Amino acid sequence: MWRKIWGFAQENKMFTQGDRVVLGVSGGADSVCLLLAMAENDKEICLRVVHVHHGLRGKEADRDGEFVRELCRELGVPFEIVYRDVAGYAREKGLSVEEAGRILRYEALEGAAKRWEEDGGRQVLIGVAHHQDDNVETILHHLLRGSGLRGLAGMQPVQGNRVRPLLGVRRQEIVEYLEKRGMEWCEDSSNGEKEYTRNRIRGELIPYMTRYVNERASENILHAGRLFGQADVYLRRQAEKVWEEAGKKRESGVFIGRRVFLEQDPVIRSYLIRHMFELAAPGQKNITARHFEQIERLAQGEVGGRCDLPGRMRARRTYEELVIEACKEKTEEDRQEFEEREEGRVFLSEVLKGPVRVGNMEFQVFSWKKGTEITKKEYTKWFDYDKIKDTLSVRYRQPGDYLTLPGGGHKTLKRFLIDEKAPREARDQILVLAEKNHVLWVVGYRISEYYKIAENTHTILQVDFYGGKAYGR
Repeated sequence: MWRKIWGFAQENKMFTQGDRVVLGVSGGADSVCLLLAMAENDKEICLRVVHVHHGLRGKEADRDGEFVRELCRELGVPFEIVYRDVAGYAREKGLSVEEAGRILRYEALEGAAKRWEEDGGRQVLIGVAHHQDDNVETILHHLLRGSGLRGLAGMQPVQGNRVRPLLGVRRQEIVEYLEKRGMEWCEDSSNGEKEYTRNRIRGELIPYMTRYVNERASENILHAGRLFGQADVYLRRQAEKVWEEAGKKRESGVFIGRRVFLEQDPVIRSYLIRHMFELAAPGQKNITARHFEQIERLAQGEVGGRCDLPGRMRARRTYEELVIEACKEKTEEDRQEFEEREEGRVFLSEVLKGPVRVGNMEFQVFSWKKGTEITKKEYTKWFDYDKIKDTLSVRYRQPGDYLTLPGGGHKTLKRFLIDEKAPREARDQILVLAEKNHVLWVVGYRISEYYKIAENTHTILQVDFYGGKAYGR
């Protein structure tokens, strides 16, 4: 096992003599294996361990932290524990807990690496414990989300300052290795929770494919990932050659000759567009196939045409060039991007099983006890659950939306916002919670009289909105 891990690292030129590496160690089997293999290196590599406590799973998470601390003490490896409120960050940013945890883990690892670099002035690597089975999940996940070749290539052994020494071994090999050494590890109970997409891919989709489609499904997926990666590298280089001949970067944006752009094969055009985005808006990740199609049509359209893009970017066509540039004003694409992120349906059957998060709203149900004081918080509202008969939606206003007033009358949402003197430019950015066109709550303003708590109420639907006045008024 040791030879396999270090042979893979050598093959991918991960380490040189005297390197410094921050290891992310959760206490699970994979990261324990990584720590043991790295601690027994023969290149005088210096190690430090960072364990991120997510503020989830209570005593189980505390146990994991203490386990890693003790293991590091036995191995003589410096240890640091970092506490993060993953649930709070997920609410604040409108993310899943899974994605929020990933972001905060890497932030903690990058922070530890940066502090170490400041001490010694040399780049510090970050070691993470992804293995072959994780890569199979990643490739499938990207495939199902509609990723391009770069996403379908899966995780790479070396990615910037991140290294993955276990990417050449399977999960079962890791478990057998630890068992033979008599090593313990911690099991994360959340790994079996089916609401996490990766857990469903790992626990349901891959076993089904292996059993009913091809017993070598995982091996074939990894092989395909390697081919996708090779194709991606080749096509990227071809696009960069075209860019060197016909493209230029100015302070105002990036430009490429329209005629040269249209002479390329469609796949090279798509890689040129991505290259232009990387130059004009480094780190922008919300570019989709729809935006590529818009830019393709723009290049073939009339002079003066333009289209809005995510991140306050814009593409336009001049007589001779295709341009991607930043916009100072807020674009329609920004609003659509926000709307797609926030808008969503709320299934009451799911809420009955436990709290459900949709966009910046969290929903939960509990029994109503008469005499209980009704919440007066501006961004926490109670509704009579039994009056709701259909799926709810978190969205922006639509034609036909209305509220019920005291006495039973109706008022259109448009009229209500005018009467409330909501700024015209802000009306399309105010979120509502609605049952079809019947609005339960205009966030930051009021709730519909029809859904209010009454004497005969038995069950409460509590809705918490995270975002405050930035989303209200």
